[in-house]
Amino acid sequence: MKTLSVAGSSTPRSSRQPGESRGEFVKRKAGAYLALTKPRVIELLLVSTLPTMIFAQGAFPPFWLTFCTIVGGAMAAGASGAFNCYIDRDMDKLMKRTKGRPLVTGDLTPREALVFSWTLAIASLVVLYVGTNVLTTALGLAAILLYVVLYTMILKRRTAQNIVWGGIAGCMPVLIAWAAVRNTIEWPAIILFLVIFLWTPPHYWPLSMKYADDYNAASVPMLGAIANARRVSVQVVLYAWATFVCSMLLLPMGYAGIVYTVVAGAAGLWFVYESHVLYREAQRDHKPADVNRKAMKVFHISITYLSIVFLALAVDPFVGSPLFG
Repeated sequence: MKTLSVAGSSTPRSSRQPGESRGEFVKRKAGAYLALTKPRVIELLLVSTLPTMIFAQGAFPPFWLTFCTIVGGAMAAGASGAFNCYIDRDMDKLMKRTKGRPLVTGDLTPREALVFSWTLAIASLVVLYVGTNVLTTALGLAAILLYVVLYTMILKRRTAQNIVWGGIAGCMPVLIAWAAVRNTIEWPAIILFLVIFLWTPPHYWPLSMKYADDYNAASVPMLGAIANARRVSVQVVLYAWATFVCSMLLLPMGYAGIVYTVVAGAAGLWFVYESHVLYREAQRDHKPADVNRKAMKVFHISITYLSIVFLALAVDPFVGSPLFG
């Protein structure tokens, strides 16, 4: 990969630029390392971590346990994102959505990114091991391997089902959180795992519809890029329904109270409704721009939906007993 340079200078961007102060250089490099971790993805993953810990504890967990689980989990997710940027740097430079990533701009060299990725990955496991337990640490390692190896290295460039099975890595925070508190995996954790597993396709496929040209330019077979809007919208509706139904399983199994049941139920029906709106728009053969607007609305709503569900999960233990069981 060629190292990019600033206009009028042969100095690699990974080095300090002419006229750039030391403070400016440090700030730029720190920002590049932060961008390498995909902080928006980390935020989304952490949305599920603390609520799951509270639900597993039935109260606020001990501070040190919570701190180590969240910090270790965030570091593991950041390391996974950094490895992903390192492996995918060839395709990132072909996509408008990713052309600002630090390995494309040249703010970091591949070697810097790889060293940072390994360091962050090892540090995350140390934090989890010191602050939680062996099971949680093993799940943290599994999350990294699933995202880096299964998704990035094996599935992403080979199959339109990449985000389905590769999305398992994004489900791991709930297992990590549950194991940190209870040192085991139980049915509520499995249900929450499945909620995120089923939620991932209707969350990501609408986004891939919007950026279909990017994925096609990089030869990445995302379903939203290689299939027509009608087919994608059908899949979005089916997965949205499956997500909603799975989220409600906590009720008959005797784990959910009134807050979770009402809030998660209402949010789930909203998510399903908006998925059907996208489906209707796609079936009417409207302009691609119109369909893409609806697709992005579903994408953003899916994030709000997941946040609402896990917020309700966190509040539920403080309000009352499970409705059944």
